Amino acid sequence: MLVQMIDTNNPPKQLPYDKFSATSIYEYSKGLLGKTLREFIYEGYVTKAGKGGIGQMVENLYFFLDTNNNPEADFSSAGMELKCTPLKLDKNNEYLIKERLVCGMINYCDVIKEDFEHSHFYLKCQLMLLMFYLYRKGHDNLDLEFIFSVLWKLPEKDLLIIRQDYEIIIDKIRRGEAHLLSEGDTMYLGACRKGQKGDSLMTQPYSNEGAPRRAFSLKMAYMRTVLQYVVASKEKAVTNFTLHKEQLVSEKDLATQTFDDILLRRFKPYISKEYHIIANELGVDISNNPKNKYAMIANSVASNGKYSNINRSEEFLKAGLTMKTIRIEYNGAIKEAMSFENIDYIEIAECDNWFESRLYELFSSRFMFVVYREQHEGSEDYALDDVFFWTMPQADLSLAENYWEHIRTNVINEQISQEYWWKAKDKKKFHVRPKAQKATDLAPTHTGGQAKKFCYWFNNDYVREIINHRNTKK
Repeated sequence: MLVQMIDTNNPPKQLPYDKFSATSIYEYSKGLLGKTLREFIYEGYVTKAGKGGIGQMVENLYFFLDTNNNPEADFSSAGMELKCTPLKLDKNNEYLIKERLVCGMINYCDVIKEDFEHSHFYLKCQLMLLMFYLYRKGHDNLDLEFIFSVLWKLPEKDLLIIRQDYEIIIDKIRRGEAHLLSEGDTMYLGACRKGQKGDSLMTQPYSNEGAPRRAFSLKMAYMRTVLQYVVASKEKAVTNFTLHKEQLVSEKDLATQTFDDILLRRFKPYISKEYHIIANELGVDISNNPKNKYAMIANSVASNGKYSNINRSEEFLKAGLTMKTIRIEYNGAIKEAMSFENIDYIEIAECDNWFESRLYELFSSRFMFVVYREQHEGSEDYALDDVFFWTMPQADLSLAENYWEHIRTNVINEQISQEYWWKAKDKKKFHVRPKAQKATDLAPTHTGGQAKKFCYWFNNDYVREIINHRNTKK
């Protein structure tokens, strides 16, 4: 379609797209790709700053929409919402998602009156026009280039999981626990923190305790899968969003069961069985005694024998969900600490907001713990003992923020060495140490240099604390 260019000094009497057609609006959106809003500014227009400013200016300057607080979708006649969302570049000049996609503030007192099909989120966001732009620190909103346009309809299967997420959030508010909400409570749809430390708390029903401001959002992990699909298409404009990843569950399953229940039921027949018996029943080859044999078995059980790594399945990727195996010795000790990814020194130096940091995303995400317990002392005859989903409590997330700030200060000061980090012996639940196979493995720093790779870790005593707390609730 040939995009008609408009003289923005004289907004048109007739829109350059059919406001009743999502396809027409999407076709018109292509005219913004490779451009900045400065090309569309006109004399007298008051520019908008801040995160929300670029979205408002796209509405005004390019689509000729008035900015308002109407709860309906931006393109209400086409049943489609407009979302402008930032990308950033990594060290290899590849696009990365910068932040989660915020889909509307949560009014704790009003949201409990809405069912999912009549919620503002569902009515506005089931069909979206996503305009991805490249964020550049310190640049005016008018000078940020638009990279991709995506006409994106939430897949039916995803809507089933998102509906379950929505109900989890609403149920927690109805229990008077809005102050305990966490992004780790849910799969794709999160209740993300908004505002800064020290902001006034919001009133919630069924409790006198104030709750931090939160918004419905599609998680960073979910948006990452959208971007991966777009980049893989090698097109700047993409429609009909579909993913063909390894799927663990079907739409039919999700129509009658929650995602959690589906997976937990798969493990139930194997509880109390020793690992080698489970491997034999499932045909998992552990004859060479691989170091990851416990994870191999757990992956086979969770996927009904179809996949070798459920962390790469569609559902786990979209949710940022991670499976971790834990081994408990006969005496109840846990010998191994739990490792995560290596610290990205550039990311941690450049991100000055805990809630937007990679570590916050990691630690506030959900985990599926698969626990094996030794049956006889020293025998290593580990049996499947328990499987459960876990989210880090808010008190521990607060400690994790201190952990992040300590790491960030050291990285900025170029004190990237074992002597500066929290250590396991400090008993602070988290520590930093290498995971790299070679001591010579290096990673780039924000100053253009290189430093030894270090990794985020849970202390083994913190893992033990998680298991003990789980056992008191069983």
